[in-house]
Amino acid sequence: MITDVIDHLAGITPGSSLDRLRDRRPDAREHAQRGYDALFTPDDEGEVTLVERDAVAAFVTGLHQDLTVARFYADRLAELSPGLLKAVETEIEAGRATGPYGVYEGALAAESLEGPRYRASDPAALGVRLAAAFEHAHLLVFRPREARADALRDLRAAGWSETGVVTLSQLVAFLSFQVRVVTGLRLLNQEGVTA
Repeated sequence: MITDVIDHLAGITPGSSLDRLRDRRPDAREHAQRGYDALFTPDDEGEVTLVERDAVAAFVTGLHQDLTVARFYADRLAELSPGLLKAVETEIEAGRATGPYGVYEGALAAESLEGPRYRASDPAALGVRLAAAFEHAHLLVFRPREARADALRDLRAAGWSETGVVTLSQLVAFLSFQVRVVTGLRLLNQEGVTA
């Protein structure tokens, strides 16, 4: 059993300099793990199944192109729904981008950068709910400033409740945070930072 998923993904060993560095912020360490536990091992799945959670996680981390983190979530999905993993991998390839993109108004209009607008390439393989979830997740990862009410309406039309939309958005935010923390810790490890 993994007791600290960030340590696991970043390759941090007990007693190492990065372990000691993380120990300086025990609340941050604890809350990051609690966030993971709440999202991926909840006492009650509620309105978002474990398969949906792991499928979204595999997709989002695949978009971030961190091979270690993406493999971790792909393996979790493969345990629950091996047949779905191939469809998710297809969607990762279809959704690859560099971003961020966005079309802005007013004072930020000069910063607008048009980019790809992802739509699930095989919605039948994903199902209506996951296809909508992936489109929303892609929007949040690559076009966060364009996340508006119409995007939420698309989710609602696909069967996502308000609670489900909140959980989905929390998943995307948490995964983006987690990838960045793991990447940063790996860089510190390469630089030989000591605590």
